[in-house]
Amino acid sequence: MRAARLAQSASFFLPFLLVGCNILPTTRHLPVPKAPPMVQAISPEDLVKQLNQRWDTLHTLTATVEIQATELKNSEGLEKDFPSCRGYIVMRKPGMLRVVGTYFGLKIFDMASDGAQFTLAMPTKDTVIRGSNTVTEKSANPLENLRPDFFLDAITVRGLDSDNEYMVAGDSETIEDTAKKHLYLEPEYILSVMRPKSGNEKLPVRVITFHRDDMLPYDQDIYDSAGNLATQVVYSNYAEFSAGKYPSRVVIKRPLEGIQLVLSVVRVQQNVDLPADEFQVQIPAGAKIRELH
Repeated sequence: MRAARLAQSASFFLPFLLVGCNILPTTRHLPVPKAPPMVQAISPEDLVKQLNQRWDTLHTLTATVEIQATELKNSEGLEKDFPSCRGYIVMRKPGMLRVVGTYFGLKIFDMASDGAQFTLAMPTKDTVIRGSNTVTEKSANPLENLRPDFFLDAITVRGLDSDNEYMVAGDSETIEDTAKKHLYLEPEYILSVMRPKSGNEKLPVRVITFHRDDMLPYDQDIYDSAGNLATQVVYSNYAEFSAGKYPSRVVIKRPLEGIQLVLSVVRVQQNVDLPADEFQVQIPAGAKIRELH
């Protein structure tokens, strides 16, 4: 009987042995995400207060950057990179902005805005485009629907307006460093900013993600007046400039227009005196002027 039972047991386990299956539990070592050495905690009210204080103390900003523009044709699976150029950005609150781009010392575009109207000069094409910062008639060319406001909203993180409502949620993101084969755990605060629409309905204004090791913003999603996602911004590689800590890389995506701008920041200054002519575009003699609506 015992021999028969052994034979029966052997016949049961034999298929598993033949295919190399292990019927015993196995243990594997998985990578453990490394947490930052310091994780800060803050109340939602103090997080907003800290953001507002940074915004309130900023009056002007100047930056020297390298600009890499890419046209994204997601429906076709295509990306088109344009030659990078050296850029100069000046900003003065509440809405003054000027961006100049040069290529090998030659000015290829010069754009300025006073918060209501903008002027874009392209000297190499003898063309000037002027119009309102508000798009009233959509163009079939998505590039013509871009306005300076998206750039102004992206290069800095604004404080909250008086009619804004907000909520803060805690989260953690696991980031993979493929070069070092490490996983990093990044605790975050996610600040969702909304404005009332009608009744209890609210429209999204912005969603800002702060890393809790340094409490600085690393992502910002900006929505238009209809609640559509208009601009996505990623801030990374924070470095010490004369203006304090500022991201040395800013990626700006406009999903509706299929445009991406990557700013590699070389120099940043805050609260320097800016004369009025810093925000004036020189229109070349004989240039063709187009009015956008």
